[in-house]
Amino acid sequence: MTLREILSTAFLFLLYLVLQILLVRNLVLFDYAFCFVYIACILLLPNETSLTWLLLIGFVTGIIVDTFYNTLGMHAAATVLMAYFRPLVVRTQIDVPGMESRIEFSLKELGVGVFFRYVFILALIHHSALFFIEASSLALLIPTLIRVGASTLFTTLSIVLIQFFTRN
Repeated sequence: MTLREILSTAFLFLLYLVLQILLVRNLVLFDYAFCFVYIACILLLPNETSLTWLLLIGFVTGIIVDTFYNTLGMHAAATVLMAYFRPLVVRTQIDVPGMESRIEFSLKELGVGVFFRYVFILALIHHSALFFIEASSLALLIPTLIRVGASTLFTTLSIVLIQFFTRN
């Protein structure tokens, strides 16, 4: 990566975190759909990012969000799990002819359908881990599944809309 790409990625990282902490934190629909746009920090990293760096960046991102949400590591655990599965999802879900390691994960590069599917699957992994850790039992299975589904859809639509309105 060039210095310009590193600075651009760091700026987007900070932008998504600040957006999550200051604005999106209070965005909840019907007490079931929560929006976690900070996961885009991991989703939009370049494909050439190693698994070690993905896990480290995911942990740091989750700990920062945990600090402001006062959730004792739940976001860190869910974000690290999502970062761990990201290379597998990329290999199995993104079928770009002549895909090399320099692919950019953006709406413009991948197209709406592929980008939506990519974000949806990884958001589903993240939200499933987060809400089942929060519930800490299967006694609240139905409300937890509703939260997972509604929040995954809400987060995915939010990230796609942010990508739609940003310039790459």
